[in-house]
Amino acid sequence: MAQRVATSDAAARKTSRVRVAVRLRPYMSGEDERDEGPCVRGLDSQNLEIVNWRNATETVKYHFDVFHGEKTTQPEVFLSSVKPILPHILTGQNASVFAYGPTGAGKTHTMMGSSDQPGVIPRAVREVFNLVKAKADEEGWDYSIGMSYLEIYNEKVLDLLSPSSQDLPIRENKDKNIFIPGLTHTTISCFSDFDKQFVPASLNRTTASTKLNHRSSRSHAILLIKVVRTQRAPPHRQQTGKLYLIDLAGCEDNRRTGNQGIRLKESGAINLSLFTLNKVVDSLNSSTTVRVPYRDSKLTRLLQDSLGGSSHSVMITNIAPEYKYYFDTFGALNFASKSKLIVNKPFTCETVAVPALPGKRARDDHTAGGSGTEPQKKKQKDERKTELDSPSSPFDSLPEPSVMDRLIALEKLMMSCQDKDKLGMLKDVAQSRKEIQELKEKQKEFESKAVLFRRLDGEKSKHESAFKNSAAPLQRKQSAVAKANKQQAVVQPLQVSQLLPLQQLAVVKKQSVCVKKKVKTVSDQVEPPDGKENLVETGWEFQLDTSVLEQSRQKILHVLNTGSLKELKGLQQIGDKKAKLILGWREIHGRFLKLEDVLTVEGMTAKRFSTFMKANILSAMGK
Repeated sequence: MAQRVATSDAAARKTSRVRVAVRLRPYMSGEDERDEGPCVRGLDSQNLEIVNWRNATETVKYHFDVFHGEKTTQPEVFLSSVKPILPHILTGQNASVFAYGPTGAGKTHTMMGSSDQPGVIPRAVREVFNLVKAKADEEGWDYSIGMSYLEIYNEKVLDLLSPSSQDLPIRENKDKNIFIPGLTHTTISCFSDFDKQFVPASLNRTTASTKLNHRSSRSHAILLIKVVRTQRAPPHRQQTGKLYLIDLAGCEDNRRTGNQGIRLKESGAINLSLFTLNKVVDSLNSSTTVRVPYRDSKLTRLLQDSLGGSSHSVMITNIAPEYKYYFDTFGALNFASKSKLIVNKPFTCETVAVPALPGKRARDDHTAGGSGTEPQKKKQKDERKTELDSPSSPFDSLPEPSVMDRLIALEKLMMSCQDKDKLGMLKDVAQSRKEIQELKEKQKEFESKAVLFRRLDGEKSKHESAFKNSAAPLQRKQSAVAKANKQQAVVQPLQVSQLLPLQQLAVVKKQSVCVKKKVKTVSDQVEPPDGKENLVETGWEFQLDTSVLEQSRQKILHVLNTGSLKELKGLQQIGDKKAKLILGWREIHGRFLKLEDVLTVEGMTAKRFSTFMKANILSAMGK
């Protein structure tokens, strides 16, 4: 078992700015069609200037950590820019070196080199082996070195050590470290082992010919060197350092490269990933940006640790001096000047092996005598379950063991002490026994309270069930009371109409149209079990005059049977869709014999029918 620990190294808590080196490729007169000479030149070991495209009589000056001129050799680039950051990976920290620049500016030459002039990658790997060899002789550590090699082609992560593999995913672990599951990791013990793996894998990288470069890289290549060192003596600390060596593909102007078909698609993917890289740098330098778009591209996702992360980073910007590369060079210099403002926060990735302590489970397995792990697991699971299901109070087993331990310790002391100290020991024993008695009394009190709470919960559930069961009869009682009230409302106007003259009869009828004030009963105050919104309003017709009610119903039935689409839409609660459904029903079934036949129309429920009738009858009476 291993756990991550914080490092006490003061250097690991310091910030590290991204170091930017600019390398100027030698001037090639054959590529300069107009023979205008170079557009950029170096001033000293850190400064250079480029012609201002807005005003040719002016120049724009740039300052970087290192400037490598046209005559700079491969060893000078490695010694001044790359070698200083390599010792960090032996202390559990990360480092990264990546080449950036336009196509044809010499990025691959800087990183890969040739057999006569090795580039940054072979020199850095050889230096790592030299550092490990020197450290292994001095310190009590065991070192292990491994390598992985991949490319990002058309936004697909491909394993160069295993060409048959498909697109690999990019993941992030709980410690915010980026990793690629399924990527081949090969252990190497010397530089010749690395050379045997790296050279064939480099041939698997996708390259093609364009108008600007006869061997143009069509993908971003990333080489990962992982160094793990483990302490031989306890506590067996383990530190893991990673070195990323990245050769980026160059941004391309398709009008000058002449890309078509698949080359055009490759160029689009390259330019998009480099544009996202530019956005990431802008976001890191902006004080107001909340989100850094690392996830917008797989390249920036893998470079997350190198830019704004926990790595010591070096960017080598390659530029070309010819005028036809002017705008590419100008953009690369602007990108490099922004990148040198990025600040990383390196830390030491260290784990410590924690030895497993022998516990009860190991003793049980030993006494079982080979009975198997599954029965033991089941037994322990059942024991836990019985402990959880036991009705005893949670306070019965917490304080007592400590008191018992104290008693045992006191008795042992009494056996070994002299007579003068026995009196004090007896007092302590009496005090401890008193505490045990008080704890037992508290336990009984808690148990009695628990029984009382259970009884109260049972009685409460009985009352709730009785209340729920009595709700339904109250609902039925409501309908009976309402029916009695409705019969009174109907009988009274009929008796008056037989006795009074015609003029007074009209007045009485006008009064009978109004709905009587409802007398609240016990059944009205109880909400139905299904909720108020599902209760269909019934009984309001019986509070109206029967002749007026019947006349309104006949009018509605007449409109339903003879009305056009416009007349049907004139009814309350009837829209365009419902009116068309009524017309279709009439064509199939004929006339409506009664208003209740409207319930057979599609979409007409009992509640909607009740609302439809009430709205239209009251509307007809209002007219």
